[in-house]
Amino acid sequence: MYPLHLTVNGTAHDVEVDPRRSLLDLVRETLNLKGPKKGCDHGQCGACTMIVNGRRINSCLSLALSHEGDEVTTVEGLADGEELHPLQQAFVEEDAFQCGICTSGQLCSAAALIDEIKEGLPSVVTGQDPVELNDEEIRERMSGNLCRCGAYNNIVEAIRSAAGEQR
Repeated sequence: MYPLHLTVNGTAHDVEVDPRRSLLDLVRETLNLKGPKKGCDHGQCGACTMIVNGRRINSCLSLALSHEGDEVTTVEGLADGEELHPLQQAFVEEDAFQCGICTSGQLCSAAALIDEIKEGLPSVVTGQDPVELNDEEIRERMSGNLCRCGAYNNIVEAIRSAAGEQR
């Protein structure tokens, strides 16, 4: 067991961690935050997506000990108390989820996506400067998050809505 200090959703945590433990398992089992899901445990589905120091990661593939001093945001950290994050509200309004397994990862990935666009960070499909938030750009940036229910069109609409983009 090794000591680890990290901040999750604005709360500092000092924990003892097995060096083989993933960030996802630490957050779910030790910190009791059940929002991030273990969908595939192989980094293929995105259900475990968290935001670490402003960048999204597949937390099932990331060892907890590699996050000493990091700022971690899970889906629980997006809302401001009882007030939903604009993305959470847009997901409700656009019916952008069905079974809910992927929703927390989709929300964290979408929040990071909007920040990436604001920063002007390019993607594979980016061809303009500044980066334009269009359907192709959203789909490319969200491609690491799978939805087995197939709510992709509604997810894209929710992201556009939350980002202030109207069709």
